[in-house]
Amino acid sequence: MEQTTLNTNSLAFIALCNEYCMAIENARESTRDEFVASMLRLLPRIYIATTDLRINPLADDEDAYLESVLEEDYYESVRRNVENLMGADDLFLEVFEEDMKYSDTPIAASVSETLADIFQVLYNFVETIKEAHQSMIEVALVAVKSDFDSYWSRLLCNVMRPLNHLRHNANDEDEY
Repeated sequence: MEQTTLNTNSLAFIALCNEYCMAIENARESTRDEFVASMLRLLPRIYIATTDLRINPLADDEDAYLESVLEEDYYESVRRNVENLMGADDLFLEVFEEDMKYSDTPIAASVSETLADIFQVLYNFVETIKEAHQSMIEVALVAVKSDFDSYWSRLLCNVMRPLNHLRHNANDEDEY
């Protein structure tokens, strides 16, 4: 395996991805308050680290993608563990859904499914780069950054709202 010389931003991003995956995988061993606090520490840092990724221009391959290595049963197990932990607070109103402007009824989203969707992207990334050469790591960084820009950045931002509400307004009866 060739020596990797990734920049500090890439290394920080990889470490955060790994930490997030471990937190999601160990959700059932946490209390809801511990888990919410952990997500509120990790998600903003992941957002910043992803936006700060410095992509090697030579690795900027339009065909870069992450192959799915996460098995459906494991995804469902992780999602269900978070759902059980969140209980009645798993659902929240999605206000930035594209279909919302055409609907008279609110659109519900799930904290557990949203966190599991982010987990899927980051898990696939971490598993892809574990034994990869530098060039493959750079392509994987391009793919995860591209997916962030087009898809999971919105998920990350949206799920922070209900998590923030649980952390700071749990006793309020207001809708979030």
